[in-house]
Amino acid sequence: MEALLGAGPARSGRSRVVDDDALDFDAWVTARGPALLRLAYTLTGSRTDAEDVVQDALARALPRWDRIARFEHPEAYVRRMVVNAHTSRWRRWRRRETPHAEVVLPGVVDGPDTAMPVDEVRAVWAACAALPTDQRVAVVLRYYEQLEYREIAALTGVAEGTVRSRVSRGLATLRTSMEVDVDE
Repeated sequence: MEALLGAGPARSGRSRVVDDDALDFDAWVTARGPALLRLAYTLTGSRTDAEDVVQDALARALPRWDRIARFEHPEAYVRRMVVNAHTSRWRRWRRRETPHAEVVLPGVVDGPDTAMPVDEVRAVWAACAALPTDQRVAVVLRYYEQLEYREIAALTGVAEGTVRSRVSRGLATLRTSMEVDVDE
């Protein structure tokens, strides 16, 4: 829990309770909702599923918001809720077939700029969406959300070594699939 609350750009390594008045939930969702939606989209590969995952997480956060808002980094807590909601949803529906449609990127990406053409970006996202769920989650959290391995381990509830393995295997699969696409 301590690693979750200390996550974020200005992390101190310890959880602290913020003394100021609790943040207004609606204002916080308005400000941070798009980032949560982008995270969920990168995890699910589907805008509809991403919206459902974020809605589930926010519905669970609302009754606890007075307590969550007192922490120094409430976004880290809610981000964990989004990852957990995605995992629960995936477990519930993992046997169900999901057709892969053309990948459409939602909105402006809040992250590092990319010099890749749009077609290449779409190809990378399509290849990422084809990864097994555990590998996709690890790769997205590591490279899109730029989290450390220990933070990913805390978010996903697995050992750090398992996270490293999933990221390594996911990257190997992405490299292979991207090489095949380039050669065709």
